[in-house]
Amino acid sequence: MKIIVDADACPKTVLQICQKLGPKYDVSVWTVANFNHDIKSDHHVIVGNTSQEADLKILNITQKNDIIITQDWGLAAMVLGKQARCISPDGREYQSGNIDFLLEEREIKAKYRRSGGRTRGPKKRNEKDDRRFEASLEMILNNLNPNREQSSK
Repeated sequence: MKIIVDADACPKTVLQICQKLGPKYDVSVWTVANFNHDIKSDHHVIVGNTSQEADLKILNITQKNDIIITQDWGLAAMVLGKQARCISPDGREYQSGNIDFLLEEREIKAKYRRSGGRTRGPKKRNEKDDRRFEASLEMILNNLNPNREQSSK
């Protein structure tokens, strides 16, 4: 099991939380980003700058029970098909029961923008978002490792 972070658009605080919790649960943290990002990580994978290249690399290295951190709903849908867990940087876990709705919403918004409409971007990130993400990631790590004692205890 590993934590894989879609680091192209990941908030720095989310990456820091992953790097704190990974070792606590004896889980390696992998980051994947294009060569334009300067990311310090023990397992950093650099990809080219073409569209979807980071997503394809993440999909290729994902295995069952890995935990993927991404805000890309399309990537989330694909890794769920590989029986991995997936959460957004705001702490929302993507699940097979909600991913179809999210993908449909994405398509509706994209059509609206193509026809000249404007949609709002994400809200500014705050400490509450970081606490929600950390609690969500820790809950998943506990669920996947129910018998493993945390190395920091």
